[in-house]
Amino acid sequence: MVNLGVIHYAYIIIILIITIIISMKKDVILPCILGIVVIGYIFTGSILIAVQIIYKAIVVSGKEFIEIVVVIALVNAMSSALNDLGADEIIIKPIRKLMINKTISFFVLGITVTLTSWFIWPTPAIVFIGALMVPAAIQSGLPPAWAAVVLCLFGNGVALSSDFVLQAAPSITSKTANLPNALGIIRKCLPFWGVMSIVTITIAFILMRRNKPTDVKVDEAIIEPKKSTQSNLTGKKIMAIATPCAFILDIVFIKKLDFIGSESTALIGGTASIIMIICSILNTNFKTSLSEVTKYVKNGFTFGINIFAPIIIIGAFFFLGSAGSAVDILGNGATGILSDIGVYAASKIPLSKYSVVGIQTAVSTLLGLSGSGFAGLPLVGTLANTFSTTINIDKEQIAAFGQIITIWIGGGTIIPWSVVAAAGICKVEPFDVAKKNIIPVTCGIVATVILALIIL
Repeated sequence: MVNLGVIHYAYIIIILIITIIISMKKDVILPCILGIVVIGYIFTGSILIAVQIIYKAIVVSGKEFIEIVVVIALVNAMSSALNDLGADEIIIKPIRKLMINKTISFFVLGITVTLTSWFIWPTPAIVFIGALMVPAAIQSGLPPAWAAVVLCLFGNGVALSSDFVLQAAPSITSKTANLPNALGIIRKCLPFWGVMSIVTITIAFILMRRNKPTDVKVDEAIIEPKKSTQSNLTGKKIMAIATPCAFILDIVFIKKLDFIGSESTALIGGTASIIMIICSILNTNFKTSLSEVTKYVKNGFTFGINIFAPIIIIGAFFFLGSAGSAVDILGNGATGILSDIGVYAASKIPLSKYSVVGIQTAVSTLLGLSGSGFAGLPLVGTLANTFSTTINIDKEQIAAFGQIITIWIGGGTIIPWSVVAAAGICKVEPFDVAKKNIIPVTCGIVATVILALIIL
């Protein structure tokens, strides 16, 4: 039995304050740091330790994000090397033929990211596909911020919430729901996934079509590649063919060897590094490439850190809501504050079909606010198992419903620090992308909740 204490109410109040500040379009670094101090002091009773907790929280948050920072940095470095060589022009030439306007670009980019994400994982898929296809999409008229929206909604939403191929998400949900395998979750999530995806993408598309051209600020560096310093037609053609082939081979290995998450991201990042080195040598020579590769790597990491610096601080506060990271930050005896709130709410509300849907929605939303869609899945599965033993309700359906809501909120669509991969590739602000996603995702969630009330 979970009881709420001062720390839980303080955390809720701070989240509300941060939400209000975000709605006012102001930065939230300051309230996040102060929030960490407040929570740290309440938990420890010591100002000195609370001050130390600021550092610990930022370090924990940095560790959580470092993988994305590195892969973005390496892919950015590879992209610069391909650009200097001129190979990127050859790679995206056939794609440009498909992307004749922003409408077609919206769906071509989205479908490509979805299919790729099913096989390798959304983060590396977004970075890889975005680096190759976003310039062509922007040139066709798709605004950069909306290109980032497409990457997020299709990759972190449509693909990640279903996870039909790698099955990491349904496996976690099914295990904690005490189900024999993930197939039941996959089967029962289809109607929820379909409604959520169709409604969200449709609303996003309508909003994109209504986007005023005067509101679009395009970074010319995205659509205007630098001219190669040396005409090397053979090298261009070699790398234009080798680059997509290398990443297709990565996908084959990822599927064949069952790489999931960090393993697939590592393969993508390592491949990007090798391509960067080869491009540098082909564009200059081995001796000159010694300094060129250093330049690419430094610029890549500068770009990645520039995007992530504020996100790491903001994430540091919200990681207090997750059970695993809360222990790392606050110390032994800490629990996930958001998880506690969810369990408490579930224990205090009388159960019926309607209240179960409401509780699962509320809990999934709270868990998603941590910015990690997967962190909430164990509780989603556990609650589904509890509900099914208390009232007559389909355990697989309610678990699948919770999985869809949790991942769409926390997986990388409306939480600013979880959309940084797409925002970084498109060179726009993460908060701008998250704000554009809020209305489509909210409409999708409402439609999915209505469906759950009907079919459960």
